[in-house]
Amino acid sequence: MTDKTTPPDRKDASPRSLFLITAGGLVAGTLIVLGAILPAEYDIDPLGLGRLSGLSRLWAPDEKEWKSGAIEPAHTSKTEIARHVIEIPLGAASWPEAALEYKVAMSPGQTFLYSWTAARQDGNPITKPVEFDFHGHTVENGETMTVAEYQKSEGVSATGALTAPFEGIHGWYFRNHEEDPVIVRLEIEGFFNLIEPGRPGNEFRIRPLEQTAPPVD
Repeated sequence: MTDKTTPPDRKDASPRSLFLITAGGLVAGTLIVLGAILPAEYDIDPLGLGRLSGLSRLWAPDEKEWKSGAIEPAHTSKTEIARHVIEIPLGAASWPEAALEYKVAMSPGQTFLYSWTAARQDGNPITKPVEFDFHGHTVENGETMTVAEYQKSEGVSATGALTAPFEGIHGWYFRNHEEDPVIVRLEIEGFFNLIEPGRPGNEFRIRPLEQTAPPVD
């Protein structure tokens, strides 16, 4: 004869218990989504838990490889960094010397920073802006010359940078519209070579100012 045990009475969960279980699950799930999934997967951290736990660092956007063009953004140079101050004298507007060019030699990808200011020879500000044409071109013996126009305008000063798109000479054409002579003071720093006086790009035989080391305390 087989003994049969009577299973214990089973009571169904009360509505209050079901509510608490459901509510607890919803709260836990919400915390997991807001505190873990959103920070780690979407960089969204409304509770600040992702930052505290370090999960925000797991997020990263989709990557797309960038392909460079003709000029590489990072490069080395055989030329040391050059720093020069050049004063470019412009004659009065009625003089033949009212306009001239000054350029430097650069290889593709080389970069310089520049700043120039135009003023009267006595240091007073000019009343009429200087006309300038910032451009570059190749130096070739043949009949073909590659030319690049960078900026053409008028002003009393300018600051910027240039990355040479090709081997050649790059710089400025300046024209004075004042009735008095004007000095354009150019400060240039970067990778470039000065052009010897009398050569293309420096036909007016301009030389940089002598630079002395700052005094040592």
